[in-house]
Order: sequence, then C-alpha cells, then structure tokens
Amino acid sequence: MNDNPAPDVTVVVGAYEAMPYLVRCLESVESQTLGADRIEIVAVDDGSTDGTGEYLEEFAARSKVPTTVVHQPNSGGPSGPRNLGLGRARGRYVFFLDADDYFGDEALERMVAMADRAGTDVVLGRMAGVGRGVPASMFTRTLEHADVHTSRVIYALSAQKLFRRATLTRLGLRFDETLATGEDALFTMEAYLAGGGVSVVADYDCYYLVGREDGKHATSRGSYPERFEALHALMRLIARLEPPGPKRDLLMVRPFTVGLLQQFGPALLRRPEREQLHRMELAAPMTRAYWTKGVADRIKVGERLVLTCVAMGRLDLLKDHLDFTRAERIPEVIHRGRSGRPYLSYPHFRDAGAGIPDSVYAVTVPDWSGSRRVLPEGHLSLARAVRGIRRRTRRLRTGR
Repeated sequence: MNDNPAPDVTVVVGAYEAMPYLVRCLESVESQTLGADRIEIVAVDDGSTDGTGEYLEEFAARSKVPTTVVHQPNSGGPSGPRNLGLGRARGRYVFFLDADDYFGDEALERMVAMADRAGTDVVLGRMAGVGRGVPASMFTRTLEHADVHTSRVIYALSAQKLFRRATLTRLGLRFDETLATGEDALFTMEAYLAGGGVSVVADYDCYYLVGREDGKHATSRGSYPERFEALHALMRLIARLEPPGPKRDLLMVRPFTVGLLQQFGPALLRRPEREQLHRMELAAPMTRAYWTKGVADRIKVGERLVLTCVAMGRLDLLKDHLDFTRAERIPEVIHRGRSGRPYLSYPHFRDAGAGIPDSVYAVTVPDWSGSRRVLPEGHLSLARAVRGIRRRTRRLRTGR
C-alpha cells in the first residue's frame, strides 16, 4: 500500500467487539463518492474475540479501498487504536470513524471539498442519530469559517470529524491514553484552538451515530472520578491556550455546563453522602481556578446556582436547590431596582444566613420561570429597538 500515491483521506477505524456493526461501517467507506483511489483505511483490531479481526482481514483482501489491518491486545479504550492509526496514516486528512457508526455516501467528498476551499483544519459534518440522540445546535447552517468562541462547535467535541493531518503532526496532537474518558474532547478542543480554523457542513447527513443494542457504546465509559479528571484536563487545556478574558469565559461555559453540572443533578440525592462529599472535593480545584463571574453570567440562574453552591463547598444549600428542582417547583420572577432587573427566587434568595449573593439569582441570559420566558435587563428594549428600525426601514422602502 505504501507504494501508492498518498490518498486524500485516511479513515482510522478502531474496532473492538464490533460485529455486526462493522459490516455497514466499512461498506459506507467503500460507497463514498470521493472514490476508492482517494481513500485509505487503517483499521485496528483492539483484541476482539467476536470475529471482528477476521472480518477486517477478509474486507482488506477484497476491497478496492486500500486497507491496512493491525491486530493488538485490548488496550482498554479508543485512544490507543486511534493513535496507532494516526501514526500509520498517509492521507492529507484523517477521519476517525467508530466501528459501530457509518458515513453518508457523500460525506468525505463534501468535507474534503470544504476543507480545501476554506483552508481550515477541522471540518464538522452534520450528524444523524440511529437509535440515539445526536448534537444538533452546531449544524443550523453551513459555515466555511466558524468562530470557535461564539458558535456552537465547542459543544461537538467527539473525534468524528475531518482533521488536516499536517496540522495534527505540527501540533504533535495525539489522544491522551491515560484518560479513561473524555480524551476525544481534549483532542478536538486543542485542534479547534491551536489549528487553522473550523468549518461546518450542515446541509447533508455526513455521519450516522448508532445506538448499539448491546449497550457497549464508548460514551458509557468512565466512573465519576474519571469524568472529573477529564473535565479538569479540558479546563486546564482551555486555560493554557486561551488568555483570561471574555473569550476564555465563553469556552469555559462548555465544561462547566456540559460536564460538571451533570455531576450535581437531582440524581446526586440518591447517592451515598460520602460520594456526594467526594464529588464536591473533586470539583473544588476546578471551581477555585476557573469559576469566574464572566463564566457565571453566561449561564442560566438554576444552573448557576448549582455551580455556585459547589464552588462554595455548600452541599447543604445544593441539596435544598436539588429538592426544589426535583419537586418541579417554579421560581417566582422578582423585579428589583429602578430598572426592574429580573431575579428568579430559587431557594435561599435574599437569605443572609446562606451567604449566596443576589447576583447569583439575577437573570443575565434568556431564562425560564416554568413556561414563562424571562429576559435579562435591557434585552427586551433592545429587541423592541431592532423591530422599530425594521419597521422604519420598510416604510422608507414602500413609501408608506
């Protein structure tokens, strides 16, 4: 295979106990409109015992897509196989395809064309779920150049993307094999921040995420201490690559809300107290270093209150809030000050003994009180001003 010209894309497939999903996965590579002569596969059998390794060899022997198969003892996670595949890749681009998922037929052609046209280093292709949910907010429109800080791409940090291999080589970027979970978020975030731009293909289903009936999907990996470790690693990475300020705050919202917040949901009340306290201890280094007003003001009140209680080390106050949430109680909207700034009266609002500042309860982003939409101070007047400008513009155009 190494005597052939370098392909456009190396598809890296790490496979462990992947039958029968692997069949459709590999068929989707063969059916790519990009063409078999522009693709190669590097497949790593990670110690499978269900016929995965044998099927890979059979596929490699008959497929028009040049395929290298590597067999190794089970490594315990996806990082090792992905790193091995990346080390053997020759393509201008690399795509990490999970063995239980599959491509849309035009996926690689569209993503390579986007990367070549835009000159970007990472391309997100729209995902579709098969028996499971998928991220959607970052795929509202196709973008040649997505702003990492203000777009929703940081909420899609899985490894299933097209990466420019020269950039991965320049950065020395590899998956962290010491992490039991969250290694793809670390890898992708660094490619976003240290690479040369991100594109989004939103007008075609490029990647199909499959919910396995046997429940062995990779996202289920990791105990809660391992998830805290991965979150802390992601926060440290953001802090290393982004100086303090509004841009860092925008990025930090992601690990705090999609990560740390999930560790302190209502289900925490069913856990033993020693585990509850342990979770608070594990969160403390993160909140001390990275929980700032700039981050807090970008989060809804109910979520902000959870994270504030965690940052204060107040498990008692947190439990009161979780009880309130579990009972599906609705916070009252209270307006204070000359401007009528809105607050949501969750537990311990204006309770001097609790010590939670009123600012924690202030509505700073569009929020909800039950089914009632609550807008932050100034938001409504701005919206009215915009509508007024549009009306005046229409009158000028129509002469009425």
